[in-house]
Amino acid sequence: MSASSVAPALWPEGFWDRLEQLESRHQRVQTDCDRARRGLERLSSDEAEEVRAAWRHYCEVIAELDATTAEFETLKL
Repeated sequence: MSASSVAPALWPEGFWDRLEQLESRHQRVQTDCDRARRGLERLSSDEAEEVRAAWRHYCEVIAELDATTAEFETLKL
């Protein structure tokens, strides 16, 4: 028995539309991921180091942002 042969009442309203949207989005993101990976593979060693440094800096900034957000949350309590 296929999923499409199950009585429509068993599926939430808009389920098939949402599933189609998610499948389309997943395919688009997978394509973007593959393109980004290929771009990273073409970097020279100097460029790769610049990317790693930028990523480390980004992670540090996000960590600081998370910490200050957590401090704000403690003030709300």
